[in-house]
Amino acid sequence: MLQHLMTQQPYFALKLLAALGCGLVAGVFFAFSTFVMNALARLEPKQGIGAMQAINITAINLLFMLVLFGTAALCLLLAVSSFFTWHQPGAVYLLVGSLLYLIGTVIVTIAFNVPLNDALATVKPDSADGASLWSHYLTHWTTWNHIRTVAALAASAVLTIALCDRAA
Repeated sequence: MLQHLMTQQPYFALKLLAALGCGLVAGVFFAFSTFVMNALARLEPKQGIGAMQAINITAINLLFMLVLFGTAALCLLLAVSSFFTWHQPGAVYLLVGSLLYLIGTVIVTIAFNVPLNDALATVKPDSADGASLWSHYLTHWTTWNHIRTVAALAASAVLTIALCDRAA
């Protein structure tokens, strides 16, 4: 019994940290979807571009990257482990929750949000090209942000269900 608890506690902790990480990332993205981007859209393009350029620079920091990609590493570990515990109840929740985060949050970020950020970083805020890009950016970046918000929140929920099943 004691050996079973000792091997299950670290696994439980991994699932807990992954669920919490997904929820934390969902909260950050939710804030952007519900009020940050709306506030930036109310500014003149020059001001909005400048503010978002500053946000994109400061977002690349150790703590946020650790949460975003540390959670991805945990989800990858849990997804792989789900194949070794597939016979146990709840393993499907680990796989689904992990894939939701990895694909719907990390891959979407890398494939869609980051390229939009990179394009915004190259324009001068007070240029005509900047104003044109800003309009496109606001719509497309926010749409992809909604997707990654929902994916991270869903991943958090599904991984929380997996937490309830100590066998998985």
